[in-house]
Amino acid sequence: MKNPVPSAIKLRQQSRQLEVSFDGVIYQLPYEYLRVFSPSAEIRGHGNQEILIIGGKKQVQVTNIEAVGQYAIKLTFDDGHDSGLYNWQTLYELGRDYQVNWQYYLKRLEAAGLKRSNDSSVGHYDPKAN
Repeated sequence: MKNPVPSAIKLRQQSRQLEVSFDGVIYQLPYEYLRVFSPSAEIRGHGNQEILIIGGKKQVQVTNIEAVGQYAIKLTFDDGHDSGLYNWQTLYELGRDYQVNWQYYLKRLEAAGLKRSNDSSVGHYDPKAN
């Protein structure tokens, strides 16, 4: 979809999901998924750096959502992470590619020797190693 704009965005605290609607298609994005795929430089790096992989985010909560102009939202997580803007294109792609991204994350997590819960460690993932 070119230039997607969500028609609705809702926080679902009980299920820990962000619900985003694009042209009648609804994506349920778990908070953990949004946290580990944050568009922030902390996770994505600057330029050609390795992607940072983090563990221990299974129970992460979103404590605040803030509109950023007419193009993005900023999420604040209960672990203190609040950098990175989720623009409409990023949210759309995270929803569209959820299954592939999630499996990729689980493989990276295992390769780094990290766990989803009870582990707040970080590690680096080298995509060239696979």
